Amino acid sequence: MYKRIRDLREDADLTQKEIAKALNCSQQVYSNYELGQRDIPTAILIELAKFHNTTTDYILGLTDNPDKH
Repeated sequence: MYKRIRDLREDADLTQKEIAKALNCSQQVYSNYELGQRDIPTAILIELAKFHNTTTDYILGLTDNPDKH
């Protein structure tokens, strides 16, 4: 899951700071999510899926299909 959120961010050519701003958290907190040092709260997971136009299942590794449909 942590690699997936990093890959999604990098594929969108965004910085951790830009994602953190969109999620209303600090860059350090977001960095901890990517590094797996902090569990991602459900609300943040949902926001990440919306932001990247994908599903929570994809982020969680339950599917390899990033498409919403």
